[in-house]
Amino acid sequence: MQIVQHDARFASADQITPADLAEIAAAGYRSVICNRPDGEGGPSQPASAQIREAAKQLGLQFAYLPVTPGKIGPDEVARFAQLLADMPAPVLAYCRTGNRATNLWQFAQASAQAHPVTPPVAAAGAANATAAAACDWDNAGENAGENASATSADKAAASGSTGKRWDVVVIGGGSAGISVSASLLRRQPGLSIAIVEPKDHHDYQPAWTLVGGGAYDVKKTRRPMASVIPRGATWIRAAAERVEPHADLVRLANGETLAYRQLIVAPGLRLAWERIEGLEATLGKNGVTSNYRYDLAPYTWQLVQQMQGGTALFTQPAMPIKCAGAPQKAMYLACDYWLKTGKLSKVNVEFDLAGAALFGVATFVPPLMEYVKRYDAKLAFSSNLVAIDGPARRATFEAKDADGNVTRIEKRFDMIHVVPPQVPPDFIRDSELADAAGWCEVDHATLRHPRWPNVFSLGDVCSAPNAKTAAAARKQAVIVAENLLAARAGQTLRYRYDGYGSCPLTVEKGKVVLAEFGYGGKLLPTFPLEPTRPRRLMWLLKASLLPRFYWSGMLKGREWFTGAQPSEAQR
Repeated sequence: MQIVQHDARFASADQITPADLAEIAAAGYRSVICNRPDGEGGPSQPASAQIREAAKQLGLQFAYLPVTPGKIGPDEVARFAQLLADMPAPVLAYCRTGNRATNLWQFAQASAQAHPVTPPVAAAGAANATAAAACDWDNAGENAGENASATSADKAAASGSTGKRWDVVVIGGGSAGISVSASLLRRQPGLSIAIVEPKDHHDYQPAWTLVGGGAYDVKKTRRPMASVIPRGATWIRAAAERVEPHADLVRLANGETLAYRQLIVAPGLRLAWERIEGLEATLGKNGVTSNYRYDLAPYTWQLVQQMQGGTALFTQPAMPIKCAGAPQKAMYLACDYWLKTGKLSKVNVEFDLAGAALFGVATFVPPLMEYVKRYDAKLAFSSNLVAIDGPARRATFEAKDADGNVTRIEKRFDMIHVVPPQVPPDFIRDSELADAAGWCEVDHATLRHPRWPNVFSLGDVCSAPNAKTAAAARKQAVIVAENLLAARAGQTLRYRYDGYGSCPLTVEKGKVVLAEFGYGGKLLPTFPLEPTRPRRLMWLLKASLLPRFYWSGMLKGREWFTGAQPSEAQR
């Protein structure tokens, strides 16, 4: 439990348990508000009824006002403000991370000021507002009026810690954030752009699959972050902790704030290793590896080389994930090595997928199945890794049958390549920017937020239903740069994203099936060649040309082969 005190009468916290209430009461709090819907976090989340009963035993008042991330409406704000006015202070409100409770408090504070800030949901109409929340509390009216109006949340410095308001704040220094910043500065060099990124290095992640297959030097995939920050942009080396779009403000983990005129959200996604029980304790040893981490991809290659026989498991969690083909590419490259070294006949290969299809675009399934047969790999659909015991070399999967029945199956392994579940960053999931699934909500064509017109998003975090790949970010950067500048000038947003994504499927060392597609699985090939055929030319593209283009082209704002054009209807 982490409590954040906002003023003398109000504090917010992440998820609490009944056992935490004694500490809360001892700290002097007199009331507790739950803003997290029951069941949101699964069976591990304490129900509000449990918290209510424990609070009652300690003489604490309790209120249940559940809100969905990104869907706080005026009704919820009004109810929250009324609770703060009626319940004995000090009040502690909680949700999953504390962000929703904090946002409600800030909206309530703003609405009480001479210049109120109305949540954009109200302006967007009733269709965008959440349904009226069920709100109830114990001993209503007791000490009513005891809560005077709390001090206003300072729009804080809506000018930021230094008094500067940036033209554009970009959250994220990955492929999407750097490329869109470079694209903007090529179009309008005078823009003041702040790039928020805590890491001191930048990774070319698409090559990690090749590293795991012994075809690329991992050291070539990492460069200093300072070397990729576009000239003219300012690097803010800190983590974003909260976005307050009603105040045009980004709060940083170091306590500072950044005010913006326009915001680009591109922090990527979070690899949720912790969602697989026992995984974090055994990664990088006991035959447990993953190409989804810089330090582990070389271990994958080490295991592949050392494998003399036994069982090799490869896993893929539920979508969405970074590069949907990466989990099976790890299997193909390993199998190709074992085949060429005469070991494959001694290795039992199994690919466990949480989904029901080998690949999301049906056109590419037949050529991939040919390689599955060549390598004699077993496919286990609807099989999701949930736990792993490294020292015992045992992995536990939840398998779902056609009727939806789930059974747990334990499988022994000699090596296992794990792909972790992947989720939105917490500060986005619990912000006013999130859609119902926690991703940054955007119009799928313009990549602009539907409720906050000065916010755009691209890359892995945005809600557009495209493949989460660097190739997608390359196309999206042009769309966002053009549309953001149009919005600044008060013009129509003319550029449209078609959902383009690319997945070079390395089916063997030396051959690649280049899968390029857009929304709805529509094929969008760059080259006039049969797209389903494995080619050495595409291996050259993947292993040699694309890395060079990435560092010297994409990150520099050079938009070769993007093909982005204004919509015909808007010309």
